[in-house]
Amino acid sequence: MGGAHARRLAADGCTVAVADRTLTPALRELAWEVGGAAFEADLADPAAAADLVGQVSGHLGDVDVLVANHAHMTMGATATVSADDFWSVVDVNLSATFALVQAVLPGMERRGGGRVVVVASEWGLTGWPEAAAYAASKAGLVALVKTLGRELGPRGVLVNAVAPGVIDTPQLSVDAAAAGVSDEQVRADYAALTPLRRIGTPEEVAAVVSLLADPQLGSVVGQVVQVNGGTTRGRA
Repeated sequence: MGGAHARRLAADGCTVAVADRTLTPALRELAWEVGGAAFEADLADPAAAADLVGQVSGHLGDVDVLVANHAHMTMGATATVSADDFWSVVDVNLSATFALVQAVLPGMERRGGGRVVVVASEWGLTGWPEAAAYAASKAGLVALVKTLGRELGPRGVLVNAVAPGVIDTPQLSVDAAAAGVSDEQVRADYAALTPLRRIGTPEEVAAVVSLLADPQLGSVVGQVVQVNGGTTRGRA
């Protein structure tokens, strides 16, 4: 999804910084494609968030929009998941997002405001079997977004989230492996559970990210926009 977000925001006129754990050729190509810059940051390292924001700010100036799209996921029966595995997921998904917000906040305030878009998950709202760490981390992001919306809104920093359902990304291979089926079968199984009878696309999520990043959208704060084809329709 990160690539789709980068392309959409670049099309909106943003100068985009993209980051991944390593500076792969694909990441450099994406940065070239969108006219931006690529950076390396492994957010499993507690110091990486501040280092990344420092590098981006040094090259491009203070950050106006943060899209926290990073994620780590493992699946397994709760009885067999080790504490180390549980906390590694929570640390990357939740703790690193908090650290990124802390790192960009001074620059956003210097510029008079900013936008933070957190990529949560439908599973953070509904839970999912054998994904306790992932679901818990994403639920934590929902609570974090609601809290930061209240706290930072008066300071001009608007924080919101998008909660995708099943999206057609390589992450589906994790689900397929856990279920012992092929990638094609897991796509078909998820589609059958969705009112639209299909799974979502990264571009559909990117469209919501674009909306929440729009500086003209000034009264949407602390919200969780669900992009899931209708599988979850309750309050968030």
